[in-house]
Amino acid sequence: MLDVYGRRDYAIIGELVEPKTRVLDLGCGEGELLAWLREHKQVEARGVEMTAARVQKAIARGVSVYQGDLESALEDYPDRAFDYAILSQTLQETRDPLHVLRGMLRIASRAIVAFPNFGHWRVRLSHLWSGRAPKTELFPHDWYDSPNIHFLTVLDFEQLAAKQGWKVERRIFLSGGREVKAFPNLTAEVAVFLVSRG
Repeated sequence: MLDVYGRRDYAIIGELVEPKTRVLDLGCGEGELLAWLREHKQVEARGVEMTAARVQKAIARGVSVYQGDLESALEDYPDRAFDYAILSQTLQETRDPLHVLRGMLRIASRAIVAFPNFGHWRVRLSHLWSGRAPKTELFPHDWYDSPNIHFLTVLDFEQLAAKQGWKVERRIFLSGGREVKAFPNLTAEVAVFLVSRG
C-alpha cells in the first residue's frame, strides 16, 4: 500500500489498525481515512471534525462524524470506548496537546499520532538561513497564518512518552513517500507513533 488518498501517513495508520475494531478519528477532515478503514478493515468508525463543510463531506462518504472541537469532544466518551484513537497531522494545532494525548489514551486502548517533525533538516535550514519562522514545502504558512501553534520534533514526542510512562509500540518515520530509519529527528518529515498506556 503506497498511500491512501495521496497520504502516506494514512497508509501507515491503515496498516496499524486491526480489522473489526472501534476507531475514533479526531480532526477527521472529510472522513477519507475513516471511510477507507471501514471499507478495508471493517472497523466501527467514528469521527470528530470542527469544520461544518468537512463534516458534511464525511457524512456523504457514509461515515459517522459529528461537528465539534476535538479537545472538548474527548470528555464526551467513557473510558476504553474505542480500540484506537487517531490524531493525524493535528497535534501541533491543539491548544493543550498533553490533555489531548491523555484523553486519547483514556478513551482508547491505543493512540495513533502522526505529526510533522519540526526537527527536519529543511525546517532547521530554513530558520537558520532566513532568520525568520520556517517556511518550507511541509510548512508553507506564514507565522501569522499558520494553524501550527506547537512546534514539536521526534525527540520531543519520545521524551514526552517516556516522561508519561507511555509504551511506544511502533514508530514509523516518513520523508516524502518513503520510510526513513537513520536519524529520524533530522531526516523524517512526518512521524507516526502507536502508543499505549504503560
